[in-house]
Amino acid sequence: MTFHNPEYLFLLLLLIPIVFWYVREMHKSDASLQISSLQKLAVFPKSKKIRLRHIPFVLRSLAIAFIIIALARPQASNSWRTENTEGIDIMMALDVSGTMLSRDLKPNRLDAAKDVADEFILSRPNDNIGLVVFAGESFTQCPLTTDHAVLINLFNAVNFGMIEDGTAIGLGLANAVNRIKDSNAKSKVIILLTDGSNNRGDIAPITAAEIAKTFGIRVYTIGVGSYGLVEMPFMTPMGIQYQKQESQFDEKSLQDIANMTGGKYFRATDTSKLREIYQSIDQLEKTKISVREYSKKSELFYIFGLVAFLFLVLELLLRNTLLRKIP
Repeated sequence: MTFHNPEYLFLLLLLIPIVFWYVREMHKSDASLQISSLQKLAVFPKSKKIRLRHIPFVLRSLAIAFIIIALARPQASNSWRTENTEGIDIMMALDVSGTMLSRDLKPNRLDAAKDVADEFILSRPNDNIGLVVFAGESFTQCPLTTDHAVLINLFNAVNFGMIEDGTAIGLGLANAVNRIKDSNAKSKVIILLTDGSNNRGDIAPITAAEIAKTFGIRVYTIGVGSYGLVEMPFMTPMGIQYQKQESQFDEKSLQDIANMTGGKYFRATDTSKLREIYQSIDQLEKTKISVREYSKKSELFYIFGLVAFLFLVLELLLRNTLLRKIP
């Protein structure tokens, strides 16, 4: 409920001096009789008329309050909100090769990428998002979907060893392009995250980028890995062992892919930087929402006026019947 003239509500403050005046007058008008002791009078109960003698004043005060509220013109509003959402289709291509277990990002590159990607997915509830994983080969872990709970579960199920090891960047990008190219969305985006150089697959990364450009797909590439020596994993008969090794990968190819498709290249050297990158992409690819609001207001002042009138009538009846004062 809203008020068309809310300034009239300040008149309610007038009730304060009215109540003060009434209490003062009641105190002055009380009859008095001087006697030696009141102990005997305490046993006599007060009559109902004495107990109810303040009701007329209460009714008049309520009537004044409701008249003031009616003057402020209370209104009820019914609003309708229509929302037109233009979602963005996003395919995420994630490298799951052995080097993604390197520990320069905590706990490792793959787990850090999964955690930050979860936050990104949850921040975009209106978008279709899918997931492609690649190493020596590539497959679709989750097609485009708005069921982000399912997507996150499938994302968290991604681990090293689910595909033959290697780094087929071109194949992973081509697979993502194939999954998003037929989308009807006005904005189609691929986020490609890797820490290596293309060494497997029949499709070169630049060729896959040309295909993406043909279908109007922007590709944001993220190179994961800090500079200098990092703990890199190596497979041994005793399992995975870690050894210090220089961190390097083909940044130029990732830059060329981004530039060719109208996207951007980012370098994530730690987990906080990776989170900043996803936030940057989130700002660059905002979902467009147009909102139209309709509001219909109906007057309620007559209800408060009617209640005030009923209070006044009831006060007059009580003053002149049950609670009538005899001079």
